[in-house]
Amino acid sequence: MDGHRMQNAELTWHGTVPVSVRFDDPYFSLDGGLAQARHVFLSGNDLPGRFRTGFEIAELGFGTGLSALAAWQAWQDTGLSGDLGFTSFEAWPMALADMIRIWAEWPELARLAALLGPALAHGAREISLPGLRLRVIEGDARETLPHWRGQADAWFLDGFSPAKNPQMWEAPLLAAVGARTAPGGTFATYSASGDVRRALAAASFDVDRTPGFGRKRHMTRGRLRADVETTSGFRMGEPA
Repeated sequence: MDGHRMQNAELTWHGTVPVSVRFDDPYFSLDGGLAQARHVFLSGNDLPGRFRTGFEIAELGFGTGLSALAAWQAWQDTGLSGDLGFTSFEAWPMALADMIRIWAEWPELARLAALLGPALAHGAREISLPGLRLRVIEGDARETLPHWRGQADAWFLDGFSPAKNPQMWEAPLLAAVGARTAPGGTFATYSASGDVRRALAAASFDVDRTPGFGRKRHMTRGRLRADVETTSGFRMGEPA
C-alpha cells in the first residue's frame, strides 16, 4: 500500500465539470453533479425517507463536497431535530477554491455553501454546523477506515471508477465498509462493476443493480443482510 504526502487534488476542467488529473476521471456526471448525488446516493439509500434523529452517513471520497451538501440540505428539509452525522474518507482533498467554484453552479446550495466554505477554510476537518456534524478523515481509506469506530446507517461509495482507481474498490476495503455498517444499513454507488458487486456481496450486503443516472444505464445499491446483524450492531466475533 503506497503512502503519500497529503496534497490537494490536481484538476482540469471539462466546461464546469472537474476532472482528476491523477485518475483521468470526472468527479461527477456531465449530466449534473447535484442531480447525480440525489439520484445515486440519496435515492439509492432510500433517503430522506430513512432519516431519523442520530442518523449517520459515511462516504468513501469527499471529492467536491456536493454529496455532503445534498444530504445536509435533504436533512434540513425534513425538519428533524438534531444533527446529521457525516463522515467522509478522502485521500486527495480538493482545494477549497475549486469546491467553491463548483458549488456556485447550484444557487439552491448557496446558503449551506456559505456556511461550509468558511468552516473548511481554516483547515478544520471536524465541523459542527446547524443540522450537520461533518468529519473528513484524510488519508488512504485502506489505512484509515479499519481504525474508524463509527457505524454508518448509509454509505456513499463515491470513489473514482474502479477501472481508474481500483484501490478504492478492493475487497478488504469493502469488507471494512460492511463491518462498519449499522443493522439495516445500506450503501449506494454509481458503479455497476461485477467485481464491485461481488465484493459487496462478500461484505455481507444483499446487492441490487438498479437504473443509473443520466447516460449511465446502471448503478448498485444494497442492504446489510439481516443474518449478520446483532442487537449491539457489531458482527458476531468482532471486537467491540
